[in-house]
Amino acid sequence: MESMSACAANTCEPRGSKAYWPAWLAGIALGVVLLLTFVATGHGLGATGFTTRLSAWLGGEVAPGWTQANDYLGPMVEGGGVLSSWITWEVLGVFAGAFVSARLARRMAWRIEGAAHAGTIGRLLKALAGGILAGFGARISAGCTSGVGLSGAAVLGVAGFVFLAAFFIAGLVAARVTGGGVK
Repeated sequence: MESMSACAANTCEPRGSKAYWPAWLAGIALGVVLLLTFVATGHGLGATGFTTRLSAWLGGEVAPGWTQANDYLGPMVEGGGVLSSWITWEVLGVFAGAFVSARLARRMAWRIEGAAHAGTIGRLLKALAGGILAGFGARISAGCTSGVGLSGAAVLGVAGFVFLAAFFIAGLVAARVTGGGVK
């Protein structure tokens, strides 16, 4: 990992790292990736389906009878192993792409994000709580920000637009309540 330069204004950047893309260019690139994903796979983007499928596969290995009898996980076990699903390969590709991109931009560094005044443990606990709540919400809404939000809105689904609005409002409220956000 790259060594860290001095931290100023709550941002720590690795020495020699390249600038982020402008938001408009990243948005266009994301739109092109989303379009190509629809064309190539017949599916939009998504991620939480992978964790559910992984849970079903692990359940099938540890407690096969219970998992197969479960109305939610059973059909996923019958659908084949975790590697037989398109979403597994998508998530692995996202991970590989992010890793390569971070290395090429010299932005690979170990750090804990968030408001410094919360302390390391506080930031980690907030991240864990936020991840659990986001995962729970994603399963209730039948998808994550990329699955319901981006892919749903891309096909002009009302649920996609409602999800995106609710996601941004909840993020703004949570940032205000927890003292997080950009200063």
